[in-house]
Amino acid sequence: MAPRRAESPGRRRIPRRLGSPPGHWRLLAFCALVVLVVLTFQGISTHTIGASTEPHGQSGAPAPLAHSRPILVARGSRLMGAERAPGRRIALTFDDGPDPRWTPKIAAVLRAANVPATFFVVGSQAARHPGLVRRLVRDGHELGNHTFTHAALAQGPLWQRRLQIQLTEAVLVAITGRYARFVRPPYSATPDAVTPAQERALAQVAGRRYYIALADYDSEDWQRRGTKSIVAHATPSGTAGGVIMFHDGGGDRSQTVAAVRALIPRLRARGFRFAPLSELAGVSSSLTAPPASRWERSRGYAFELSVRVAFAVIAVFSAILLAIGVLVAGRALLLLTLATHHTRTTRRRAAAASESLPSVAIVVPAYNEAVGIERSVRSLAASDYPELTVVVVDDGSTDRTAEIVAGLGLDRVHLVRQDNAGKATALNTGIELTDAEVIVMVDGDTQFESHTLRRLVAPLVDPDVGAVSGNTKVGNRRGMLGRWQHIEYVVGFNLDRRMYEVLQCTPTVPGAIGAFPREVLKGVGGVPTDTLAEDTDLTLAIGRTGRRVVYAEEARAWTEAPSTLSALWRQRYRWSFGTMQSVWKHRGALLSRDPRERRIGRRALPYMFLFQILLPLTAPLIDLFALYGLIFTEPLRVLAAWGAFNLVQLGMAVFAFRLDREPLRPLWALPLQQFVYRQLMYLVIIESTVSALQGARAGWRHLPRTGDAVVGAEA
Repeated sequence: MAPRRAESPGRRRIPRRLGSPPGHWRLLAFCALVVLVVLTFQGISTHTIGASTEPHGQSGAPAPLAHSRPILVARGSRLMGAERAPGRRIALTFDDGPDPRWTPKIAAVLRAANVPATFFVVGSQAARHPGLVRRLVRDGHELGNHTFTHAALAQGPLWQRRLQIQLTEAVLVAITGRYARFVRPPYSATPDAVTPAQERALAQVAGRRYYIALADYDSEDWQRRGTKSIVAHATPSGTAGGVIMFHDGGGDRSQTVAAVRALIPRLRARGFRFAPLSELAGVSSSLTAPPASRWERSRGYAFELSVRVAFAVIAVFSAILLAIGVLVAGRALLLLTLATHHTRTTRRRAAAASESLPSVAIVVPAYNEAVGIERSVRSLAASDYPELTVVVVDDGSTDRTAEIVAGLGLDRVHLVRQDNAGKATALNTGIELTDAEVIVMVDGDTQFESHTLRRLVAPLVDPDVGAVSGNTKVGNRRGMLGRWQHIEYVVGFNLDRRMYEVLQCTPTVPGAIGAFPREVLKGVGGVPTDTLAEDTDLTLAIGRTGRRVVYAEEARAWTEAPSTLSALWRQRYRWSFGTMQSVWKHRGALLSRDPRERRIGRRALPYMFLFQILLPLTAPLIDLFALYGLIFTEPLRVLAAWGAFNLVQLGMAVFAFRLDREPLRPLWALPLQQFVYRQLMYLVIIESTVSALQGARAGWRHLPRTGDAVVGAEA
């Protein structure tokens, strides 16, 4: 049939597609950098903290401090005793806090017994719990420095070891306004456990500024051998007092609380007196806890605040991550359950299908589709369907698309030419120029199997059905990118469509293959032209009328997926941006009192917002936390979790491929999809969201075709 030119509503300027505005990519890069810095800072602040354990000498190793008192000062590369004989004085000391559970309980025991003590705090813990630190000071206790992250002070670069002390000092200055000159090295106990190399390293750290505070008696509460054993190790064997080491953090300290409660009256009964550590050292508190200047307090406060902010941000991220996990798990269970139900019901529906076949018009909007338009049109025209018309609307193509269609000479095919006005307008043009009972919309690269059209139209025998979605198949799946999209189509899109039909809230009939009764299209005003995702916009509009949208899994259409990352980006950007436009356009259904709109307003729109917008926006946190876990926690556990996640994904993929009767061979590429493809989708969603928030616009742009798509298993 000779081509006709449709009367165009006037040449409409198609807005230029947004590029990648430097502004919001710089902002995104800055935000990513901030998150990485926060994760690194918080990881260093917490997950380098070791377990509480105190070595007791090394067999055969020299112990230069074996007969020294536990409070030491540096003299060059040596440590010398700084205290007098303790007499019958006892200094109780506690390491590894403050702990929000155990420190208050220990402090309550000391307060009730009117006993002073010295708490050697871990800087990162003090920053997290400044109120506990202030309470200890108000109760009359002294504070000591136990490094910022419970790091060993006898090994590593000197600058790093000094930084551990200085960061904790900064935190204590911010909280109390005073320094803490007593330093207890983590993983240390009594002087006889210090080797010559450790002595030199500790002397370097101490310099002329700090006192190294070890202990005379290690309670060994870190081994949790029982209250009686802890008390026995903490009790002096003779009449001389000294420094006793306990722990108020780093694990379960219930036995420590009980041991301190039992030890105090026991030592008092033997004539011992409890004193602060500074008294045993023979120095005033003005030397062991000197006041800081206003500038030093301000600087310390800024640092302490940054630590608290880091922990708060991580807490928020952790909550988001937990919510993501719950959403993903819930969605997986929902998909598996409802997809199984859908399979059973559709088989019964297929068996009961009517032989009545309405007239059908297939409308093909085409813009620069010369590469594949001939194969597409020939496959559509060859459909096993009696009353069929194929209408190709050439939307101002600048290549040979129209000439190729006109030269086919097929009786069922009609060519219409119009000025470039966009895909939605091209579809409406084709609809207006036909009088068929059913309109089937397809893309310019779509190829049908011979029976596809019959199976697509069959569900429309039910008058309650307002639209039918076909089964879109990737026809160029041999390359890695095509294989990944093939997996996504089968596992993501098709499982979703099964679930949507059961819940009666399908949001999208894909542009590649969809069937609509003419009267339904007329009732919603045709294909909408004011959003970029006209297929989603149209489907939501139909759903709001109360009509059902169903999925015909046997109606297969083969399409050419983007073969380059840039083309994939453009396609998914259009989909994502258009989805956001459509959700916003139909937001009124959320609060509508019309019972026909409830399924769309209370099922489809919330699901789309959660899983197509919000979840992809927050999903990059999964990758960041995985990296965080590999660096700062136990890598084996992180890898095990990643493996479990992939097993779940693989299980769902196998299930989906079985439902679609697809061979399982392509699933070997599924784990690799997590490293490139998923991240690209994140960036697309982020770009689309920023563009939507800016109020930007975008137009229908042609995707480059290769003509590699084929029909059938050889794809």
